[in-house]
Amino acid sequence: MHSLVTGEAVALELRPAAVPSRLLAAALDALLQLVLLVAVLVLVAAVSPSISSAAAGALMIVLLLLVSAGYPVAFESLLRGRTPGKMALGLRVVRDDGGPIGFRQAFVRGLAGTFIERPGVTLYAGGIITMLLNGQGKRIGDLLAGTVVLQERVAVRGGQVAMMPPQLAGWAATTDLSGLQDELALSVRQFMARSGELTVAARNDLGGRLVAAVLAAVSPPPPPGTPGWALLSAVLAERRRREEARLGTPPGPPAVAWGMAAPPSHAPPPSYAAPSYAAPSYAPPASYAPSPPASLDDPPTSPGPGGFVAPS
Repeated sequence: MHSLVTGEAVALELRPAAVPSRLLAAALDALLQLVLLVAVLVLVAAVSPSISSAAAGALMIVLLLLVSAGYPVAFESLLRGRTPGKMALGLRVVRDDGGPIGFRQAFVRGLAGTFIERPGVTLYAGGIITMLLNGQGKRIGDLLAGTVVLQERVAVRGGQVAMMPPQLAGWAATTDLSGLQDELALSVRQFMARSGELTVAARNDLGGRLVAAVLAAVSPPPPPGTPGWALLSAVLAERRRREEARLGTPPGPPAVAWGMAAPPSHAPPPSYAAPSYAAPSYAPPASYAPSPPASLDDPPTSPGPGGFVAPS
């Protein structure tokens, strides 16, 4: 498992790619390169009658190098660490710090793949052996370029992905989350994924302690009266959004969290500028429902004044 953690602290979403996946992606890319090589041979055959044999040989060598090394360099530079084969398998090359690669990293990987790992030199054995021995599955090109290949498409286990409550989108976008450690974020995500398996008393107790811990780690505090479950969901969703932006991953479509009714306007409430916030319990406060539920197993079915509806 790679040491990077996503905005939701779901490490599985950024796990190193398995060797079989990388080999299959390489095979797909090799097939496309073979098509390009055939096109190169046809081109050289078409122009060879009008040029000398030496010029035709030089042209073929240049075009073969462009296809062999230029193919991965061009695609990984333009597509932020992906080639057609990697896209098909859900793989992406990133820097060791998790950021998107640039031309320099792609160029080093392309040269290493062409002159060290390709058939005729090591028959791919060097790259495969290196991937098997390295804990992050790095081949020779990754070691030289300081990159790692990650598996992007991994099923998220353990429940629904946290979504951004519309009422907290403006607050979350300007919130300082640097004090929220990965361990706490992981605990929050695991709690939200398994809260339905807990008793009401245990859910409220653990949820309240997590809300208090999150409040101590973020600033400024959320708008007054924010339910605890909405705070936790907003913090996880914002961490995920910032992580996707840092990695260059296109954000997913906007969604409404757990049946929350969007307010008429997404503008923050009048008291947003100077909130005075007390740590809420995990259960939604009575002020957000016409009649407070007896427990989290009996949430309100209509939004209260703030537009919040408890998760079902």
